[in-house]
Amino acid sequence: MTEQQALFAPYVFAAVLFAAACHAGWNAAIKRATDTISTTSLIAIGAGVVALAVLPFVGFPRPAAWPWVIASVAIHLLYFIGLSESYRVGDLGQVYPIARGSAPLLTAALSAPLIGERLGLFAWSGIIALVAGIFLLSVRGGRELARFDWHATALALFTAMTICAYSLVDGVGARLAGGANAYTATLFLGNAVVLAAYGVVRRGAGALTALTAQWKIGLAGGALQFLAYGIVIWAMTVAPIAIVAALRETSVLFGSVLAVIFLKEPLRARRIAAALMIAGGLILIRLY
Repeated sequence: MTEQQALFAPYVFAAVLFAAACHAGWNAAIKRATDTISTTSLIAIGAGVVALAVLPFVGFPRPAAWPWVIASVAIHLLYFIGLSESYRVGDLGQVYPIARGSAPLLTAALSAPLIGERLGLFAWSGIIALVAGIFLLSVRGGRELARFDWHATALALFTAMTICAYSLVDGVGARLAGGANAYTATLFLGNAVVLAAYGVVRRGAGALTALTAQWKIGLAGGALQFLAYGIVIWAMTVAPIAIVAALRETSVLFGSVLAVIFLKEPLRARRIAAALMIAGGLILIRLY
């Protein structure tokens, strides 16, 4: 199956959109938590437990993929630091779109010079429309603009850079691994160890208390995290990395819905217009 044939395959397209919904779910769990650092570590540990259960069936990746796994674990540490700190100081409705909206543009711009993947007119048009819709979700006007949080915005942009970095690294690494599932399981096992250590360093006994008191949240969130990114890693082995990365960011729509329903953030006409722009972007990408 060629890259274009894979992208045209409805199951690939649908699978990445499903992954986006799962991704929004565990992000909302972090935002709702009172201690984002402990919760982030807890979810990473939950994903590691899932990885341990899966690993005997999928095995380890080929040796050529190990440097990419190690690099990805390091980048994911920076990503989770940026993500948890962003949610600690900013609103989900602002941080999430900025972090997720900037990443696909960076990935698309860098995928050609770094890994040789070139996108056509429909693909670029779809990505730009999708990103414009994502950013529209984060626009604030009137009195709200006066309270624009530059600290949260800077952290969100830093998070976007890490998303771009691990997307490219994992796309290449999974292609060298001999199996996307083997790469995914090894990656999440490494993430669990590193994020658990980070949580203990930052929160000490508090991280252990959260682990025992909220292990169900950690396991459920970790399972969503493993499933969501596992699908994306698989998709990047059969389709262009930049396109998959852009499709994944439709999670911002699901995140916006969760913000309205569970976090009681207001539903405005702006969000409806943004959803239409994102839908238009999806149609263009689907035609690629």
